[in-house]
Amino acid sequence: MDFEQLKKYLFDKPDSTLEFPFGTDTMVFKVMGKMFALVAWQDDPLRLSLKCDPDLSLHLREVHAAITPGYHLSKIHWNTVTLNGTLDDELITEMIDHSYHSVVALLPKRLKNQLQKNSAKAEKARQEWNANPPTEI
Repeated sequence: MDFEQLKKYLFDKPDSTLEFPFGTDTMVFKVMGKMFALVAWQDDPLRLSLKCDPDLSLHLREVHAAITPGYHLSKIHWNTVTLNGTLDDELITEMIDHSYHSVVALLPKRLKNQLQKNSAKAEKARQEWNANPPTEI
């Protein structure tokens, strides 16, 4: 997965926002104000840190050399994934989805409800766009 594909996938998550709280070298993707992905976008190869269930984290680290304990993060709950071509895109997107859903699951009910409303609005707008695309942009 290259940088543009990664960035698009992260932005496509409902209510995904981008911030740079740790400086310009680290892209921090959040949902409802909570981090779910960090991208060391200037590194070569790219490094992506994702939240992960502790047992799954250990398993992934044992099976894949490109997955290591979270860099400057909780080693129990975060993995850092080196995007060096050894992992297939499906596994990367599954890990991103797992991270996103792990963060959403811990949100307070009020924020989960807001996320659900926002997602419904976005889906409606997408459907309207697809049904009646503008003739000029």
